[in-house]
Amino acid sequence: MATSQKLTEHYLTCVICSDVFTNPCTLVCNHTFCRKCVVNYTKTRPEAISAKSLLCPFCNKMTKVSAPERPVEEWADDVKPCFVIQGLLDSFGPGSKDTTNCSYCKVEGETTPASVWCYVCDDALCGRCVKVHSLIPATRHHDVTDLSGEVKVKRRRTVMCKEHTDESIKLLCKDCKKAVCQTCCTIYHRKCESVVSLGVEIRAMKAVLTRATGNLSRRKDEISKEIETKKSKLEDETCRFKQMESDINSAKVKAIERIKLREKDLLDQLKEMSDKHLGQLKADIKSGDMSVQMYQQQAELIDQALQSECDMDVYEMYQGCEAGDVEAVGDSDLKERERIAMVRQYTDKLSKSLDDLQLGEIDVLYEGVLDLKTTPVSQGTTNALDLKMTPVLQDTINLREMKAALPQPKDIVGLRGQRVTPVLQGTLNVTSERGKCKAEPWDVVAIVVNGIDTVVVTDKSNHSVDSFYTWNNQQGHSELLLGGSPYGITKLTHNQVAVTVQDAHQIVTVQVNPDLVLLSTIKTNKRYWGITSLTPSTLAASSQSPCIDILDMAGNVLRSICPLQEGHDILKRPDFLCTTRTGNILVSDNGSKCVMCLTHEGDVVFKYSPTGYTGLACPYGITSTSKGDILVADHNRQRVIYLTERGKFVKELLTSQDHMCYPYGMCTDEKGRMYVCQRNGVIQTFLCGN
Repeated sequence: MATSQKLTEHYLTCVICSDVFTNPCTLVCNHTFCRKCVVNYTKTRPEAISAKSLLCPFCNKMTKVSAPERPVEEWADDVKPCFVIQGLLDSFGPGSKDTTNCSYCKVEGETTPASVWCYVCDDALCGRCVKVHSLIPATRHHDVTDLSGEVKVKRRRTVMCKEHTDESIKLLCKDCKKAVCQTCCTIYHRKCESVVSLGVEIRAMKAVLTRATGNLSRRKDEISKEIETKKSKLEDETCRFKQMESDINSAKVKAIERIKLREKDLLDQLKEMSDKHLGQLKADIKSGDMSVQMYQQQAELIDQALQSECDMDVYEMYQGCEAGDVEAVGDSDLKERERIAMVRQYTDKLSKSLDDLQLGEIDVLYEGVLDLKTTPVSQGTTNALDLKMTPVLQDTINLREMKAALPQPKDIVGLRGQRVTPVLQGTLNVTSERGKCKAEPWDVVAIVVNGIDTVVVTDKSNHSVDSFYTWNNQQGHSELLLGGSPYGITKLTHNQVAVTVQDAHQIVTVQVNPDLVLLSTIKTNKRYWGITSLTPSTLAASSQSPCIDILDMAGNVLRSICPLQEGHDILKRPDFLCTTRTGNILVSDNGSKCVMCLTHEGDVVFKYSPTGYTGLACPYGITSTSKGDILVADHNRQRVIYLTERGKFVKELLTSQDHMCYPYGMCTDEKGRMYVCQRNGVIQTFLCGN
């Protein structure tokens, strides 16, 4: 009891209000005060207001606030308390024990409601026991608090450690992501750098859960509205399809009637034509037979005249030939050819009219339904990009300089004496000095969130994903730290992206607000590098197995693509992926120095692997436009080349003269802009349209 009283008097009391800490906060000088007290004191000091800082009443050292544009009353909201102070408050302050029933009566086996709390004894007392408590000389001067009304302390549920059953869980190891007791912390987490009081993190956790609840409720309402809309549409479409079926049947009946009428008309015409034509042919045959007999008789008479010994017989026959007694048949042969040609022309016309018979068409338009059998929207496409124009450098984001300007985190001495670094959950603005020197943007996507143009980049050296945007004429930057090196990034929805963290065997999904919020972590069996979104529920990710896997959003492999050529694997090191406008997968393979286009089944549409000037030295980033054109970043040759949809070389779009410095990933947006990540830590923006 004496220990509790001393702790309360000497360590848990605010020197400004001389009372036990209420919502404490620890300044950079390690002095702790009530938030309200330190804010009220700061208000009285103009130099602190002008410096946008909280002023320590002890040493006058100023603590910069994270959001100086907010009211002064809110400056201390983001300043966390020392977890030692918070732990002592949780252990020895009101709320650490049961305040509902009298502690002394409970020992006697009775249950009596408590009316006061003794800070020295750390016990709750009923009305009868408090009288005895006040009569005992050793306890009559103890500080007690009335638990009735608004000042009553809420009871807290204490969770005991499973291994050390006499100790409660009060600490959180953020490195191991595990809640532990004091003994577990001392034994198993001596080398962990970030161990904080569980109570310190509860506020942030509740905020995250509150936002999650709001998001789930909002999403539930949205889906419910969509379901009602779909139900209404189902009824309308059912009626419309029945009407269409009726129209088709009606059209069929009308078409059949017209065909039958036309059939009768054509058959009648054919019979009339055939009778006339066949009659002409029969007459021609009979006339031909008569002509044959006549020609034979004339030939016999000529032979007789030639064999005759009388010259007059020869002369008379000669005169008969000169007079035209022998008729020619050329004209009748010409007429015959004309009649046959006329019949052939008519039958050709009949065949063509049947081929051209139109009974209508059904055009199907899919709305909001995406699967691998339909044509998805290509990843990284644009409608305004004009590759015939010369790209113009519009903007440059220097990731290294931006991170070098961020404040360094302050070290705080932990409960066990080691140095720990407090880390803000969610969106972070700090990195280590070591990471700032090696900021390396690897891949990039450009999205529009609430009308704000946002560029999202993976920084594999700092193990982070960064977003850059401009809002209210001010540049914004958000950083989300991950558990490993991020590589590929792809757009899932209008405000969500997926990122591969290959060394952690993870794919994480991130919401862009445009500040970054971690949504989920998907564990995978392989280390994935490149990634592209095929549909909102399916991804394609490349590993150095080498292969490309088609995954669902739970990380399950739906299909593996390992194309072969002459019995050997085509893929060697597929670092970057992209989806075309037709739904195929573009692969930039640094191992085989080529770019290839694959179907979902693994068939090779084309493979671009020339040599010489048009060849690729080190293909990295790849993207496709809405017109199907392909852009490839050739890392070692410091250029971006332009290919057709069929993989034919067009030209060098950007070179080292355009400030290309070993490009990595790249993408385009809807406004004709192209973004290129480079090894020197910058992301360049080029305008390729009006």
